[in-house]
Amino acid sequence: MADTPSQDLMRYDLMAQEALKGVVRKSLEIAGKEGLPGEHHFYISFRTNASGVQISDRLKEQYPEEITIVLQHQFWDLEVSEKGFSVHLSFNKVPERLVVPFSALLGFFDPSVQFGLQFAQNEEAVAAAPGEETVPADEPPAGEEGEPAKSGEAGGDVVSLDAFRKNK
Repeated sequence: MADTPSQDLMRYDLMAQEALKGVVRKSLEIAGKEGLPGEHHFYISFRTNASGVQISDRLKEQYPEEITIVLQHQFWDLEVSEKGFSVHLSFNKVPERLVVPFSALLGFFDPSVQFGLQFAQNEEAVAAAPGEETVPADEPPAGEEGEPAKSGEAGGDVVSLDAFRKNK
């Protein structure tokens, strides 16, 4: 008799995602209280159409599904809670306040140490199938600071929970 995997009624995949979002939360808390140490900076991708996301209509129109922001030199009023974060950035010299629940996260990457996390989309996001769009706000030009890594180009370790799931 062949072994058949039992159904994961504990939902370890969801527990692991929440734990990894805790890494993002703690990183943002440090940045909010102490600033970014050394060369650390963050690329944060999130679904703009997710419940609880608050961005301007202008940004929502430009990035209806997904956006990647850069927290490096020019951000202010970073506030972090258990549920998400808010931050002020400037896009084309226009100040914007973004409110992002952790449930909307798709990715977190710190290129200074080649550390990245990738989050699976929940059921309501699967229908959107977003393509990545990168918006570095008013950061220095890409040639000076480098561009965010696209999927598969990170060069470091990106943790995807799908690697740990068994095929059904």
